[in-house]
Amino acid sequence: MLTALHRQTKTQIVLGLLIGIAFGFLLQKSGVTSYSVVIGQLLLTDFTVLKMMLSAVMVGMIGFHLLKRMGLVQLHVATGSVGSSLTGGIIFGLGFALLGYCPGTVAGAVGQGALDALFGGFLGMLIGAGLFARIYPVLNSGILHKGEFPAKTLPQLLQVNEWLVIIPVVALVAGFLLLLEYLGL
Repeated sequence: MLTALHRQTKTQIVLGLLIGIAFGFLLQKSGVTSYSVVIGQLLLTDFTVLKMMLSAVMVGMIGFHLLKRMGLVQLHVATGSVGSSLTGGIIFGLGFALLGYCPGTVAGAVGQGALDALFGGFLGMLIGAGLFARIYPVLNSGILHKGEFPAKTLPQLLQVNEWLVIIPVVALVAGFLLLLEYLGL
């Protein structure tokens, strides 16, 4: 099935478009495309963004591994490093803190007409991507490779069945989400 889909470029584009529309709809309906909601998350006064993201992580984790079990997707784990994670986190965090949007919420906010997201967000992402591309050779010859770690998932590292990690993680995240609701956050 996957091989047939890989050959059908138009089908992939249509599926990507439909999934993108659904993603944007869910972002907008959850409220995370609102500047005040995102700033509330950064100020730790509104946890809507965290709730949305953790819910997506749970659904994605379970859904991906069910699709993998059915042979419909394949897992491709990449190597990483502490240096690249810190660099990416700093760049993402700076953009997030300066604008009050992340890339996904920028697209959703633009879709609902937010001019700050259009000019600040898309322009900021283009400028940021250009700056990163410019300094990438320097970063790649140094910090991006500091503290490299293997291309392994947590179940592979622990040498256990993936569901022995997924089920407790989902239970912990669900419990944390229930606690946030109970506390009114």
